[in-house]
Amino acid sequence: MIYEDKPSTWKIIEEELNKPTIFKSRESLTPEYIPDNLPHREREIKALVSAFKHLITSPGSFSQRVLIVGSVGTGKTVTARVFGRDFTRAAKIKGYNIRYVHINCHRNRTLYNVVTEIARQLEIPLPSRGLSVKEMYDAILGYLDESDTYAIVTLDEFHYFASIAGSDAVYFIVRTYDDINASIKRLNFIFISLDTSKLSLLDSTTESYLLRHMIKLKPYTSSELFDILKYRASQAFYEGVVDDEVLRFIADYEGSDHGGGGNARHAIEILLLAGDMAESEGADKIQLDHVRKAIMKTSREIINISESILYSPVHELIILWAIIRLLRRTGKPFVKMGEVEKEYEVLCEVLGEQPRRHTQIYEYVMNLKKAGVIDARTSGKGLRGRTTLISIHYGPLDLFEKHVEDLIYRRLGVSR
Repeated sequence: MIYEDKPSTWKIIEEELNKPTIFKSRESLTPEYIPDNLPHREREIKALVSAFKHLITSPGSFSQRVLIVGSVGTGKTVTARVFGRDFTRAAKIKGYNIRYVHINCHRNRTLYNVVTEIARQLEIPLPSRGLSVKEMYDAILGYLDESDTYAIVTLDEFHYFASIAGSDAVYFIVRTYDDINASIKRLNFIFISLDTSKLSLLDSTTESYLLRHMIKLKPYTSSELFDILKYRASQAFYEGVVDDEVLRFIADYEGSDHGGGGNARHAIEILLLAGDMAESEGADKIQLDHVRKAIMKTSREIINISESILYSPVHELIILWAIIRLLRRTGKPFVKMGEVEKEYEVLCEVLGEQPRRHTQIYEYVMNLKKAGVIDARTSGKGLRGRTTLISIHYGPLDLFEKHVEDLIYRRLGVSR
């Protein structure tokens, strides 16, 4: 059908497609992306190279098994993938045929699925007729011998496989060569788990096999997250789109040394969403308020702020109002305690209230921090003297200010 006039949706599509973008490579911030560099996981990469070095120096002499543990967002998966990609490349240059296989055990949760996936990724042709797991596994081992190939197989979310498939399935994989008379051992494994307690259901011998070579990844600190975000931002955005101040704000929110989870995945997700919000608004830069909105949208643990402050003393609310006003007016990621006190005194004068003394004000600030409404910490390097730095990581601040302001006036029983 030929249209005389373009449909209304056509105009919408054309306008959206023709909009300028702040993204140079949006996929650089997606969970599936495997970066060229991996800041602050160099030590772990080195440990993996050391563990699998025998595949170059004495290939087939033994089957290596390494366990990587760490909480969510500590880089377990990406560390294994980057190692697998680069180690096999280096091996190829030296003339060794080493393949890397990465299997998500949340998706492939049975022994049959895991073995089938190993064959698929290694491009091993299995007979079309139905085979048992052992027959498929024997076919994989036979193919590796015939093609003079070695493999490193990573079983990601291995704790999930252990709990669903059971100890017998784990035994089958972990102790591959126990019952096989093979002079050359071609299969090697990396097991990724949240922590070692998830493996307690295994028999003691199998568990000891896994714990023999363990690499533990700690949650990222704020300075480490800043480096990671800086690197990813340089790949994802055009120059000038995101300032260091914005990246530090996200890093401080998520950093383990500042009370966050040390979760790089979450920090990168916040940056991506903030970028999407900035672009949808037609902004050419990511602002702090974009980040605050992104944090509010992505966080799984944000306290219901309205309920937290519902029964706060009036002057605690006025302090909170002063903090919000200063953050909005200055556009900074944090404000100083002294600045908050001055703004608080101005608001008290407007409201006809007698300001409280410094000790009481400080107590109100600490109460708000304990309730999760604000973030407050002592200043470190870079600022003269020591003071309390106060920030709010969620938003939007304009709507939050209106909510707090309305609550204060209702409490005081006065009209504006």
